Amino acid sequence: MPSHLSADRPAAQPPGRGSVDALISQTRRLKGDVDAVRRDAAGEGSDHPRQRWQRALYDLALHQLSDLDEHLAQLRDGPLPTAAPESPAPGSLLSRVGSAEWNLLTDEASWSGELFQILGRDPAADPLTLDELPSLVVDEDRPKLTSMVTDCLIDARPIDGEFRIVRPGGDVRTVHMMGEPVLDTDGSTASMWAVLRDVSELRRSQRAVSETRDSLRHRQEAARSEHRLAVELQEAVLPPWRGSLRLPHRGTGALDLASQRLPASAHTMTGGDWYDALELTDGETLLSVGDLTGQGVGVTSNMTMLLGAVRGMAMAGARPGQLMAWLNQLLDATVQPALGSTVCCRYRPATRTLVWAQAGHPAPLLFRDGTGRTLNAPDGVLLGATSGAVYGQAEEPLHVGDLLLLHTDGLVPGHTGSAAANLLLGLAPRLAGKRTAEDCVRTVVEEFGQSEREDNACVLVARVMS
Repeated sequence: MPSHLSADRPAAQPPGRGSVDALISQTRRLKGDVDAVRRDAAGEGSDHPRQRWQRALYDLALHQLSDLDEHLAQLRDGPLPTAAPESPAPGSLLSRVGSAEWNLLTDEASWSGELFQILGRDPAADPLTLDELPSLVVDEDRPKLTSMVTDCLIDARPIDGEFRIVRPGGDVRTVHMMGEPVLDTDGSTASMWAVLRDVSELRRSQRAVSETRDSLRHRQEAARSEHRLAVELQEAVLPPWRGSLRLPHRGTGALDLASQRLPASAHTMTGGDWYDALELTDGETLLSVGDLTGQGVGVTSNMTMLLGAVRGMAMAGARPGQLMAWLNQLLDATVQPALGSTVCCRYRPATRTLVWAQAGHPAPLLFRDGTGRTLNAPDGVLLGATSGAVYGQAEEPLHVGDLLLLHTDGLVPGHTGSAAANLLLGLAPRLAGKRTAEDCVRTVVEEFGQSEREDNACVLVARVMS
């Protein structure tokens, strides 16, 4: 393209070859580093939205660095002659960057060989004039091109915009055009020059990043909405009492009860942990905690069914071991819910006796006189010849002032089984100084309720008052 004076400044001198080579070396090192990080990134083959978004960003970064590398190489080597003996390789950067100048005085146009290739024109044909150029542009983008050219020629504004062109055969490409007016000696516009670049692949990469980001955001928003709904539903399913509850309301062996549900972290899905306390018709008290397998809103309806079944069997007089066996038979006969684990207790206030059974669940903890221990587990599951599983049950005499703590397995984040039990038992000196069950629950929550947790958890405390 012939040399000219810019509307705003004289043509800049080309940079030194050594300084451009240094930039090229830096760009290639960075490209290699990005490619190495991309290959080492976890979840390379995953179809999760977050992994797709990360891969799209890596691809976009590598695409832009490759373009920058080739731009700098072209800057170092200078423009190719218009009638170069060899055309740029298809797909290379040089094949995607072309130049043109339109002379307003003679109505002549001069295109580089690359521009013919970008626009899909026969190099032997005459270049299009400014009036003819919109014929290549999709209808929706023609007003944009007309406005850019008019602003450049009339108001001497630089051109910097994109439009879509339709090549022979119907292939639609996106072109980025940058240009300026060329002024003659009296300051009027003599011609307009422009550099046009095919940015179709770059825009495709950017759309991929945007689409995967939107998909990830929508998925996260849906997960948060489902999490909130599940929490609200489970709060509605769990016993309505909060704070302290006294059962039975009068007589020997009254229990002071308190409980709390600790929700999962906002970015995780809630599970099916529950607690329950119910005064039965025979004067005894049902205490139970447990969890269902699965996550989300669907587990809440399953929890409702399971709690109803446990309460109904307890009301019918089933002892904890028998209740476990019946519950096992009930769940075996249904697809849902799937019981993860549970512990079920009946407390006899007249004798201050706890009868309990468990199915893969942490045993209750007993705190007395400033120390704590895990209750001795009942006999394991026995297989009956005709009635299926038969669960053993244990009895534990309680004293006035004893504190009983039932909890689901996720109460102590990062710890399960005996490790979690030991940490809870370590609270014995602090719990000994608390007057009410509610104070004890508050102490447990202050100690273990602030950490991030992958699943929700429940704790139920019962103190023998008389």
